[in-house]
Amino acid sequence: MSRLLNPFVLMFLVLIFLLISAFVFTVHERELAIKVRLGEITEQEYEPGLHGKIPVFDQIHIFDARVLTLDVNPEKMLTRENKNVIVDFFIKWRITDAKTFYKRIGPVESRADSRLTQLGNNEVRNAIKSRTIRQVVSTARSTLMTEIGSKLGAQAESLGIEIVDVRIKKVELPEDVRDSVYQRMEKERAKIAREIRSEGEESSKKIRATANRVREETLANAYAKAETTRGTGDGESARVYAEAYTQNPEFYSLYRSLSAYRQAFSGDNNVLLLKPDSEFFRYFNGPGDAK
Repeated sequence: MSRLLNPFVLMFLVLIFLLISAFVFTVHERELAIKVRLGEITEQEYEPGLHGKIPVFDQIHIFDARVLTLDVNPEKMLTRENKNVIVDFFIKWRITDAKTFYKRIGPVESRADSRLTQLGNNEVRNAIKSRTIRQVVSTARSTLMTEIGSKLGAQAESLGIEIVDVRIKKVELPEDVRDSVYQRMEKERAKIAREIRSEGEESSKKIRATANRVREETLANAYAKAETTRGTGDGESARVYAEAYTQNPEFYSLYRSLSAYRQAFSGDNNVLLLKPDSEFFRYFNGPGDAK
């Protein structure tokens, strides 16, 4: 035990560990690695685990194989109407070809951020320039992002990078034009509202006119039907009266005279100036005089 604690033994063990670590390196599941010997890439497809190398001659460059997120700073861009908008977007990407990435970008992953930022801004700017503000902020945004992702992916492939997704987080108007655009949109909405209101009033007038016409036609038909019914009733009444008169003329004459008496004496003024032998008082006389 005391021999192991000897300083010389410890130094020897440390030297052995450093010597071994100089000849080996580790690749994890989430990493990609390449071996560069004297400036030339000699190996690039490493499985996860422990691998060997030659010190001084070999350099090992390890890259993250996971999906990385690049949050691009918001930029001012012009739409098809030459209106400035501030676009905020991000890019999800990962390294798929470590050899190509090393040749085009270099051994430092962070250098890819500036390259992807430049490419992404160019593609987003071109896509925004071919569309109106309404198309950018509406449901056409999904088509816009698909188009940007496809074009950016084609360029990033030559860098050994796969573009997983491109998302536009926010599209805003600059403060100096936001109020003018809002006022213009407000005027457009007011114009549309007036047109809809005018169409509604016109439809209301048509419906009201149609209802009035139908009402007049219904009333006219009902009046005509009522007059026809009344005329039929009057004719039937006259026929019944005529039949009754022919069956007993004397009784019919008495019935008519009683009706006339009832009407004549029903009011407050029941004074009549008539001759005593008037036909009106025919039934006021004796039975023999009524003939």
